[in-house]
Amino acid sequence: MRDEAGSVVAEFVMVVSLLTFLTLMVMQLALALHIRNTVLDAAAEGARYATLADSSLSAGAERTRDLITTAIGASYATDVVAQFGVSAGFPSVEVRVIAPLPLMGLLGAPRGLEVVAHAAVESLE
Repeated sequence: MRDEAGSVVAEFVMVVSLLTFLTLMVMQLALALHIRNTVLDAAAEGARYATLADSSLSAGAERTRDLITTAIGASYATDVVAQFGVSAGFPSVEVRVIAPLPLMGLLGAPRGLEVVAHAAVESLE
């Protein structure tokens, strides 16, 4: 029984360290998913905005940049491209955003996240 004296402290430290690490990893995953969903939502809103009859591609890209800058920060809105395309056989607008993928806090891979959003083009015909 005396040989195990002090092992409870070591065990406690190891278990707490492991649980802390796992908790931080889950929080990091939640942050990465939050950023991905926010960027995707902004791209979708920008695509919808660009497809309005009195709007343009540059207005949709600017709307996407504004939403991302407001929600997350300007460093995530540096590479936003809007272009016409075809989705499911119909003319559409495609907004593509390339942003950093957070791996440790907000730091991470510079171009690790790419999202694309489509919206059907409206017309007055």
